[in-house]
Order: sequence, then structure tokens, then C-alpha cells
Amino acid sequence: MIRITYVTITYNAASVLRRTLDSVLSQDYPEIVHLIIDGASTDATLQLVDDYIERSNATGTHHRIQVTSEPDKGIYDAMNKGLRSIVGDYVCFLNAGDFLPAADTASKIAAKVAQQDSLPAVLYGDTDIVDGEGHFLHHRRLAPTENLTWKSFRQGMLVCHQAFYARTDFAIATPYDMQYRYSADVDWCIRVMKAAAKENVPLLNLKMVVANYTEEGQTTLHHRESLWERYHVMEHHYGRIQTFLLHCWFAVRSVFK
Repeated sequence: MIRITYVTITYNAASVLRRTLDSVLSQDYPEIVHLIIDGASTDATLQLVDDYIERSNATGTHHRIQVTSEPDKGIYDAMNKGLRSIVGDYVCFLNAGDFLPAADTASKIAAKVAQQDSLPAVLYGDTDIVDGEGHFLHHRRLAPTENLTWKSFRQGMLVCHQAFYARTDFAIATPYDMQYRYSADVDWCIRVMKAAAKENVPLLNLKMVVANYTEEGQTTLHHRESLWERYHVMEHHYGRIQTFLLHCWFAVRSVFK
């Protein structure tokens, strides 16, 4: 049985955190580690985490929960702390407000991996978008291709960060680039897939919704800055001319939709 590590980054997230914790607690798959990396919250975040640990112990889920709370240099610094603590076979970053769609999500993922001859470098799936209360809004507009590669992200971030499960050896070897404030997750996914391609390790399309993503995240709040950073990420990986031409095509396509 593969072991999955979920990493949840929190900072004063009490208003949205419970649905994230509840979704992991409800998983019927036993081989789960949940790392909660908190940035020294001053609200009720850590009380919710304490309650979560008590409920986990009471229900006998056998999930391992590890909590760190200290100041950090932002979300990607916190994610790098998570990378340094992960164990098991795969890691997924499931941030405060985002949640797993069903109690059998992790077990279905594990079953699909068990059908493979070897452990894929990345497991990826679909995402549903929810509002600030966790209610379904719509399926994510960008969807993963049948056979994803690092070059696929030229068309945009086809797989949501929360729907991207990286094998831990590739993840640990690929820390988040701290020069980015809003789009290091895009860069990280591309670099993980590049490393997999270099070693000729396949990726696995799970062909199921594996994450519910809260629309009001940091990327949404800083939309313009995020788009500009994402453009620079694409320039770095795909070249200046190709990135410019692709964005011209995106603009034309949006006009004639």
C-alpha cells in the first residue's frame, strides 16, 4: 500500500480550515500522513488543529498527523518546510479551504497506482471549483490532457496544484523557487515533470476529480501579479518567442469564443 502525505499550509485560516481537516479525517484509506505547516497563526487555527487530532485519535483512523507552527517567509517557504518533512510515496499540497471530494478519494487513487507496474512520477486528476463556503460552483475550465507532459503547461496550468500528486523522491529534489510569490506552484509542477521525463518515468492520469479548490485563494486575490509571474515562468521553461506567440493566440481565442 502506498503512503500519501497531504501538506496543508495555514495562517489565520480558522474560517476555512475545518472542511480541509474533515475531508482528510474522513478518508477510509489508512496510509495517510497529514503535515500541517502553520505560520504562527493568532486566530483559532491551532485550536481547530488540536480538535482535529483529538477526533482522529478518537475515531482510530490511524492517520499520522504532524503539526509545525512558527513564522515563515510566505506560502512557498512553508511548502518547502513541508517538503523537508514528507514521508511515504506521494505528496499532495492541500491548502486551507481546499478539500478532498469524497471519503474514498485516497483509496481510489491508491487502487489505480496498484494497477501499475511501477510507481509513476506524478498522479494527476481533475478539479472542481467551490466558493468560500465550500459549495460547488463549476468544474475547472482547464482540464488535464490524456497524456500530460511538462510541455503541456504551455497551454496553461492544466492540472491544479491540489490535484497534482508528486512522487516524494522527485518532490524532495525539487524545492519551490522562492523568487516567485504567487506562481511558484506552476514552476514546481513543470520542474517535477521535467525531472520525470529526464528519467523516463511515466505520469498517471487518474481520470477522476481528486480536489475541490476554493476560488478565493492567493492567486485569485492577486490575479494580475500572478498572471505576470506565470508569464515569466512560461518564458523560462518554453522560451520568450514561443510564450509570446502562445499568449497572442490565447488573446485571439478569447475574443472569438
